[in-house]
Amino acid sequence: MSGDYEEILGAIKERVLSERRRVVLSASSALVCMYWDIGALILRRQAAEGWGAKVIDRLSRDLCREFPDMKGFSPRNLKYMRRFAEAYRSRSFVQQVAAQLPWFHHCVLIDRVPDPVARKWYVRATIQQGWSRALLTAEIDKRAHKRSGRAITNFKRTLPRDQSKAAEAAFKDPYLFDFLGTADTRREREVEQVLIDNVQRFLLELGAGFAFVGRQVPIRVGDSEFFIDLLFYNLRLRCFVVIELKAKRFEPSFIGQLNLYLSAIDAQHRHATDAPTIGLILCKSKDRLVVEYALRELKRPIGVAEWETHVVSKLPKALEGTLPTIAQLEAELG
Repeated sequence: MSGDYEEILGAIKERVLSERRRVVLSASSALVCMYWDIGALILRRQAAEGWGAKVIDRLSRDLCREFPDMKGFSPRNLKYMRRFAEAYRSRSFVQQVAAQLPWFHHCVLIDRVPDPVARKWYVRATIQQGWSRALLTAEIDKRAHKRSGRAITNFKRTLPRDQSKAAEAAFKDPYLFDFLGTADTRREREVEQVLIDNVQRFLLELGAGFAFVGRQVPIRVGDSEFFIDLLFYNLRLRCFVVIELKAKRFEPSFIGQLNLYLSAIDAQHRHATDAPTIGLILCKSKDRLVVEYALRELKRPIGVAEWETHVVSKLPKALEGTLPTIAQLEAELG
């Protein structure tokens, strides 16, 4: 047997797997488009002839009888098809964009994201990030569409146009570290340790493309040694990302420290083909104007964002004042 047999076998296996993936994706895309067509037909009939739930039930029975080998024609799923066509009025958007997602991703979006603009954002983000249904649900719960691209940065002035847009989209504000547990959020090293202990969840929160390089990474500049809190490499931006974690309000002095680290990484670690190193300061709070002034004349790309341990959702105005305060609860409990 020739010595290159394993190489040939590996190439054939990869080709077969690639084709299988293509067929599966193609079938999934065709299914989503077919469901939209069915939903659009039901919508038109409801508008023209006043179809109700009983007609959908009968339609379900007849379709199941006609196509016994096919699943997906339950009354519940037919109603999802109608809502799907109602959510996306443009078939071209469905065919070109939405059909790239599996059907049950769309069921999640229909149930949990009523705003059409936000829903389309999640469709595109899921395609780009490769979120599973469980991850998509988690990102919706964490208001990802309201946090993505919200960090204060100077990327437009310090990076080429194409990279600056991609870099801005890659950073959010605030970052949600809901897995810190009992860690003392006033102690930077303790928070940092928990982030590393939960590095997979930390990377998921950072977003696609981030690869962990190290914690407390030493760099020597002249006779002095410094330690970078967290060092990453972003495979999409093709650059190192230095993250400095602060357990207090933003101070302008943080910028000078991070600027030194970026210069050192660029000089000592950056490859000729790498893009300029990006810095990110994560702090507990910030004054937006102070941050903008601190970044105004800086030549290196830096972003500033907050981090928090949970999502605080405000009560609707109609419910404000109707729930007891903490003091009232404590008094009631004795």
